Amino acid sequence: MLDARGAAVPAVRYWGADLGELDEAGLAAVAAAPAIAPSSPDLPLVPSILPTAAEGWTGSPGLEAHRVGMPPSRLPLVLRSTAVHRSAPAGLLVALRAHDEHGPLLDLRWSVKLTEEGLVEVAISATAVGEHPVALDRLAARLPVPARALDLLDFSGLWAGERHPQRGRVRDGLHVREQRQGRPGHDAPFLTVLGSPGFGFAAGEVWALHHAWSGDSRVTVESLATGHRHLGAEELLQPGEIVLAPGATYEAPLAIFASSREGLDGLSDRFHPYVRRLTPPTHRPVVLNTWEAVYFDHSLDALAPLVDAAADLGVERFVLDDGWFDGRTDDRRALGDWVVDPERWPEGLHPLVAHVQRRGMEFGLWVEPEMVSPDSRLAREHPEWLLASPDGAVPPTWRWQHTLDLANPAVREHLLAALDALLTEYPIAFLKWDHNRALMARGAAAQTRGLYALLDALRERHPEIAIESCASGGGRIDLGIARRTHRFWTSDTNDALERQSIQRFSSVLVPLELLGGHVGAGRAHITGRTHDLSLRLATALFGHAGIEWDVTRASDDERRMLADWVAAVQRFRPLVHSGRTVRPDADDDASRLVLGVVAPDRGEALYSLATVAASRVAVPPPLRLPGLDPDRRYRVARVPLGAAPHAVQDAPPAWFAAGELDAPGRVLAEVGLPVPLLAPEQAIVLHVTALD
Repeated sequence: MLDARGAAVPAVRYWGADLGELDEAGLAAVAAAPAIAPSSPDLPLVPSILPTAAEGWTGSPGLEAHRVGMPPSRLPLVLRSTAVHRSAPAGLLVALRAHDEHGPLLDLRWSVKLTEEGLVEVAISATAVGEHPVALDRLAARLPVPARALDLLDFSGLWAGERHPQRGRVRDGLHVREQRQGRPGHDAPFLTVLGSPGFGFAAGEVWALHHAWSGDSRVTVESLATGHRHLGAEELLQPGEIVLAPGATYEAPLAIFASSREGLDGLSDRFHPYVRRLTPPTHRPVVLNTWEAVYFDHSLDALAPLVDAAADLGVERFVLDDGWFDGRTDDRRALGDWVVDPERWPEGLHPLVAHVQRRGMEFGLWVEPEMVSPDSRLAREHPEWLLASPDGAVPPTWRWQHTLDLANPAVREHLLAALDALLTEYPIAFLKWDHNRALMARGAAAQTRGLYALLDALRERHPEIAIESCASGGGRIDLGIARRTHRFWTSDTNDALERQSIQRFSSVLVPLELLGGHVGAGRAHITGRTHDLSLRLATALFGHAGIEWDVTRASDDERRMLADWVAAVQRFRPLVHSGRTVRPDADDDASRLVLGVVAPDRGEALYSLATVAASRVAVPPPLRLPGLDPDRRYRVARVPLGAAPHAVQDAPPAWFAAGELDAPGRVLAEVGLPVPLLAPEQAIVLHVTALD
């Protein structure tokens, strides 16, 4: 609800649960003026959509800008509202003009849209007016949240350990999360949530913000002693990074807000259909990726047996990872030289691709176009293409590589030509697009926009190509790049125990089918831990499933179990890739995680129970299965994946031993089913179908 009465800058007075039809008295109640605080401006303070000091706002400003080449203004920027328009059936556009003491400075367009899923999109742009260029230092999207939103949840993490939740009470002042890597990073806030005390997955009132941007960002939670509380997001601009010539326009990244009275699962109910509509459509076949199978050992002799083994398992897409291009024998050379290595592939990739296709699979390829190795032909021929500071200093290498300056049209044209040549010569269905370093240089704003332009141009030439966003795993998962890609590599770790938590929290924002999850070898490549195949299979089932393992070395039993799992992935794929995600909150036994996917018509569901630690109770609490229709009757059946899970006791519940049970949906959701006391790092999967 936008209060646009009078000539003042409009203010958002309410957003959240539907208030129904309101008459004039109801509208007046929502927009009633607050009390005037002691020792404060002598007018009721209702912060505008872009608050500044000129309106009595003492918090962080929504806009900061100044004229270049003129003395700084002694007065705060003044905003005036010029018009409010309906921009769509559920959208409003506010036209503003910013003034300083020298006159008009910027024309601003602030727009808000309520999507069909119930999300709130806020977009802002600024156009320089007058005769002088304007330096834009800050342009923030923010919405108020009520005082009862006392708990704060956002995320942090590290490489191979993304999406670690961190939460606590909201405190007075400014909670700021700044990302300065030129990408969201493994420690990205990801989704910032304020909520009622103790909110969880299934319960609680929550308000959330996601910044749909793949570059540097600032996300804030501001709580003032005046009682004002805001969620805000903006592109993190370095001084002088955005200078607008007269008439030039800056478009701020989109900020997406959501609210729910049903906890974090309620947020997913809004975000998931939105992302599914936003993301380019594609099919999502079962993948085998070669990285943890062969690393840099590339040859037809080495890979042909792996192709055959993958096809025998029922794999549908074979992805050749790092190591295929000229001179790439390790991770310290050849990035940027995107031509097939003639020594290891004298006939190009054609023999391998032909073999993959003969075995009924699609072919995919790993690339890292934004980066370049110092030891590469490209870096030697074009040192001026490296991303550098204004003084010409190139940041130190990170994972033995530099960044190419994608703001340079010549760089983008070169990369587009190289990728286009590969996609034209070979029937490549999929690109795994990696990004293995932070930028550590000025120019992140132009770099991110250059990346978007490159991806858009490539997809225009090859609209059939599917692209995965990988940034050393999950370092670039956001809804800005989701408009241009089809899959995220959730994390570089295939350790199933780590993946249980990473996938659980990543899926609050992103639907499961966009989150790549692979079955690795018994001993995890990164952590060195060893897990039963059943846990690895169950974990990778809930997502865009694949394999990253030299399955030629697997035993006959392991290959049989993998083939059965691939068949299960294909069987349940329509459900997992379209259903509603539910995550019951932890009970007294916090050693286990439960994840479920329920069909839109609630006629079918799939649930996973994984034990992530030793249980503290001798008899585990019943397993509740939320999301089902309480008035329908269901059959619950175990899905055999790998060997039977190891139970601590010898006498599991009778229904579990029998393998299935019939019960009303209300009983399954409210009472639950007895389950065996599983040992740590075990998993079971249940398929639930309505009997009608």
